[in-house]
Amino acid sequence: MTEPLRILVGSKNPVKINAARSIFSLYYPDMTIDCQGVDAPSQVADQPIGEDETRIGAQNRVLYCQQHYQADFYVAMEGGAEQFSYGPATFAFVVVADNQQRAIGRSSNLPLPPSLYNALLQGKELGDVMDNAFNTTNIKQQGGAIGLLTNHHATRESTYTQALTLAMAPFLHPALYSKEV
Repeated sequence: MTEPLRILVGSKNPVKINAARSIFSLYYPDMTIDCQGVDAPSQVADQPIGEDETRIGAQNRVLYCQQHYQADFYVAMEGGAEQFSYGPATFAFVVVADNQQRAIGRSSNLPLPPSLYNALLQGKELGDVMDNAFNTTNIKQQGGAIGLLTNHHATRESTYTQALTLAMAPFLHPALYSKEV
């Protein structure tokens, strides 16, 4: 019997763990996937604002996992928000790494109502803002803002899954990604 493929997610949020498990099951269908979440600090604000802060949060979570645990792959997802020229939006950065390489991916944007974005600028987390606006409880461990604002046609997990699917490309074709431009 072969050893399971060990995936470590830098969060105990079940939405993030399920997204990672789904992607690795898709790409490694003949392997047993052991996907676990651990508390890994992002070292950024609880609600990152801006693409750089959001990406750095995900990178920090993966680095922490690599420094403290042994796994075949390390994964982190960090949700953030930013005021773009066309309006405020929320998005996520994902980082996938093994012991040789790291890939960074990003989700699509979800437009945010200005009033909700302004609450984020005042230091509130998006999940809490959404719970307040929609009278939900702990939506960030369920469908998230994405589920609520799309009437559940998309979810936080589906957005992470798409971003992780794309971020896996360098691991599927390492020879292409190792070539210099």
